[in-house]
Amino acid sequence: MDAFENAPEQALAWHEAGRGAVLATVVETWGSAPRRVGAQLMIAGDGEMQGSVSGGCVEGAVVLEATEALEKGEQRLLEYGVSDGDAFAVGLACGGTIRILVEPVGTVLPAEVLRALVEARAGRNPVAYEVNLASGTRQLVRDGYAERFAMDRSGFEAEGEVFVAIHNPPLRLVVVGAVHIAQALVPMARIAGYDPYLVDPRAAFGSDARFPGERIVPDWPDEALESIGVDSRTALVLLTHDPKLDDPALHIGLRSQAFYIGALGSKRTHASRLTRLGEAGFTADQLDRIHGPVGLDLGAASPSEIAVAILAEMTRVLRRGA
Repeated sequence: MDAFENAPEQALAWHEAGRGAVLATVVETWGSAPRRVGAQLMIAGDGEMQGSVSGGCVEGAVVLEATEALEKGEQRLLEYGVSDGDAFAVGLACGGTIRILVEPVGTVLPAEVLRALVEARAGRNPVAYEVNLASGTRQLVRDGYAERFAMDRSGFEAEGEVFVAIHNPPLRLVVVGAVHIAQALVPMARIAGYDPYLVDPRAAFGSDARFPGERIVPDWPDEALESIGVDSRTALVLLTHDPKLDDPALHIGLRSQAFYIGALGSKRTHASRLTRLGEAGFTADQLDRIHGPVGLDLGAASPSEIAVAILAEMTRVLRRGA
């Protein structure tokens, strides 16, 4: 959902306030376009705008088109391209080209559809916004598009007639164990777009002094995870080495849809962990979900390097599913 930021929410607020609102969405790119498919720009009827579809190089033109589209109550599909010679000057590197769908709220994008989308996002419910450009129909789809949801990838279906915008909940990282690696991993994860939670019932570890400004949950891991909730947009990383803390979290995580589960420890420690979990009734397929020892094999040595290896593996699993 990072490409959308708060665009649907802001557009709905402007519409309901009587200001008028238009959503402009990148629906296709070629070359080195500066924003990914799904990036959005919001334009109010009075010209205020938020968000971006190109990093600034075509926003002015889009605002003019959006204002006219709002007045006429019509959908517009815009295309901007730049030759290689001129590309660098305006920000579309290497002759990048983008197509942008302009949708006035109320006349083109039904307010009730936008409202349902905002409600789904607030409830952390994955949903696809489907637009048939030929017929003009728009709807929310909760089933199907499994690969698009897994890859967090919006785009065209049906030979370019149907655009599917994937709205996934924000990424979350739950770290069990307020250790040195966590001190590096938590801020790195936030930069990468995760909303981090730090779980540790040991007050000496999970303190504000060690983790200033971070969200610290001082409960036992099973209680904390039940409270936080673990869904398909959640990564779970266990860093304590202590079965009393790690295992209860694994019991929750392995029964959840968490996209990534990683556990710190040597190969011998991990083998012992798998034996305990197997004796607790978990299947081989469930145990295969655990990345242990945690992180890509980068030869990492310091806590910061280990944090980089963990975040890299999380990214690989998120984007490639392996």
